[in-house]
Amino acid sequence: MSCWMPGCPALSMCRSLATLPITCLERAKDLKTRLGILLHKPELGHMIGTSSKLQLGSRRRDSSREVLEWRESFDQLLKSKSGVTAFHTFLKTEFSEENLDFWLACEDFKKTRSKTKLASKANRIFEEFVQSEAPREVNIDHETREITRKNLSGATSACFNEAQAKTRTLMEKDSYPRFLKSASYQDMTKQATSRGISKRSHT
Repeated sequence: MSCWMPGCPALSMCRSLATLPITCLERAKDLKTRLGILLHKPELGHMIGTSSKLQLGSRRRDSSREVLEWRESFDQLLKSKSGVTAFHTFLKTEFSEENLDFWLACEDFKKTRSKTKLASKANRIFEEFVQSEAPREVNIDHETREITRKNLSGATSACFNEAQAKTRTLMEKDSYPRFLKSASYQDMTKQATSRGISKRSHT
């Protein structure tokens, strides 16, 4: 398109393009060429779609296997992020989620490297979960409570080990078996099993 008249939009646009650095114009042309190639390759879009479906299917198979692994041992459940979430949701229905929250707080506490942060975190965890009449007091014996209190004077990453172990044992022997029998987990295992059957029938 050409125009000799003053104020012509095409003329001003050409002048604007002329002032751009050569590299910018070259990049724009290169981008246009690449977009043209992509637009004329419908099979590429099909490949991307197929890849997404395969990844989604893989994730579903992984999650189905994971759900079934939770019943193998309490350790398997605690190793799984989605397992911990499902177990936490169940514990809320029993008003006993403080046991798992304490265990998770201890796991996080062990990763602390700064001595200053270690001491402040230790006090915060003790006040929230361990001391008598704590807002979210966990069910541990008096002796373990006192051992943990003494450990705070020289807080190390191991100062909650005994209290954490007692809480874990309590969950494993008490809450975990009830979780496996719960309607919510039974529904999850049925879905996981049906996915497995569906997968086998399509192979």
